[in-house]
Amino acid sequence: MDSISMVKREPQASSLFSDADIIVKARLERVDMQMLDKLVEGLGHLGIVTTTNKALGEVMIQTTKHCWPDLKMAIEAMPFEIEFFG
Repeated sequence: MDSISMVKREPQASSLFSDADIIVKARLERVDMQMLDKLVEGLGHLGIVTTTNKALGEVMIQTTKHCWPDLKMAIEAMPFEIEFFG
């Protein structure tokens, strides 16, 4: 039996990271949406931006609870206004 199969069957392995992922919703000007996407993409491992409502400038940022503090600080330093919500 290989180690991957053993990890999948181990109940603690799935619960270890079950609460690590978070989704942050945000709103910004439509003209800044692509810039946010490119800048977050440039940060590599911190998160992924997905547009949820282009007309309203709404995005979803997928990250982890461990990466979010660094990503939030980086986003807040970016050259546009962004509002995080519910």
